[in-house]
Amino acid sequence: MKKDILIAVYSMEIGGIEKSLINMLNSFDYSKYNVDLFICDHSGELLNDIPEQVNVLPKVKKYSVFRRPIKECLKEGQISTSIIRMVSKILASVETRLKKFKEGPGYIQMQLSFKYSSFIMPKIKKEYEAVISYSWPHDIISRSVKAKKRIAWIHTDYNQLEINHSMDFKAWKKFDHILSISEDVTKSFLTQYPSLYRKIVKCENITSPDAIKQLSRQDIKGYDPEAFTILSVGRLSYVKGFDMAIKALKLLHEKGLTSIKWYVIGYGGYMEELQKMINNYGLDESFVLLGKKLNPYPFINTCDLFVQPSRYEGKAVTVTEAKILGKPILITDYPTSRSQIIDGKEGIIRDMDPESLAEGIEELYGNSELRDCLSSYLQGQDFSNSFELKKLYSLLDGDVKEEKSMHNSLSVSIRKGEI
Repeated sequence: MKKDILIAVYSMEIGGIEKSLINMLNSFDYSKYNVDLFICDHSGELLNDIPEQVNVLPKVKKYSVFRRPIKECLKEGQISTSIIRMVSKILASVETRLKKFKEGPGYIQMQLSFKYSSFIMPKIKKEYEAVISYSWPHDIISRSVKAKKRIAWIHTDYNQLEINHSMDFKAWKKFDHILSISEDVTKSFLTQYPSLYRKIVKCENITSPDAIKQLSRQDIKGYDPEAFTILSVGRLSYVKGFDMAIKALKLLHEKGLTSIKWYVIGYGGYMEELQKMINNYGLDESFVLLGKKLNPYPFINTCDLFVQPSRYEGKAVTVTEAKILGKPILITDYPTSRSQIIDGKEGIIRDMDPESLAEGIEELYGNSELRDCLSSYLQGQDFSNSFELKKLYSLLDGDVKEEKSMHNSLSVSIRKGEI
């Protein structure tokens, strides 16, 4: 008999987490599991990419309020959740000022909103063998779904998140298993929550090399054929470091390397600030914000260099996609960067500042042999990894022997100081 599984995600906007979910759903074993997908906010271009075997549950309007304007939610009659969000914003602003966080109150406000809203959210009536909270809001999902097993996924570097860790710990404790996308993500998570090590299992983001390569063959417009083109893909936010990228390009142009153009695919609240910075640096024609692209792969496939200038990442899906397409890659030395690429083989890692970015780009720009060497190595690798799902299946099926093996492996890594 098939087991009923519920997977929950906030929305299906274009992003690394959402794309990795689509890849996982495309590889899922539907002969063994009935998969329901609960989406808090039925928005995003990736809604159309959900496999037909997945049963998307009907929209529950109360769950969709958290990223929409409060005024709009009040007009709809969402009074209680709107009040919670307003109070959460005030409390988060106070805590952020006291802790002197750089990124503002956004994360803590979200935590508080999810925590207190979880008490008033309507319950999902069906009972499941397991519920998988693929991304926030973990608090709400753990309270709203009745399931024999509760599994949650972590996708980011917890040492870098500006959150209330005490509140976060209470949310994670409610889950039976916690899946981490890399060893570095596991290490940063356990630095914050060492007592949860028995719950955590590494399960990498699922990739679809064949699909990515096929989609990359589409024709595109927008690149300057005479330029040396750099591409970055990511949410337009402080975390992704595009302000450093703009400064790096300015330094390169000041050195006379004006044939270099930098394109960015992505969207987010930082766009206006970035565009103003581009204008102030006189880079209007050379640093181009392309906005959302449902299919970024032709842009990755035709660029000369892929750069990820992030301040922190879990394991960037976009970098893996650039690896699959065999592109020369440069990333900043964020804490989990060494689990992302092999420095000198799959790409190069440079310090997290505009000067180091510019130096790394200049090195790759002037050394076609190095670029070819990096590309050749990547083209010889197999990045398919649907076998990673076996770890999830073991948890879903209650394979005690396999669970014990995975946790013993983690314990060895901890003792060796690897984690």
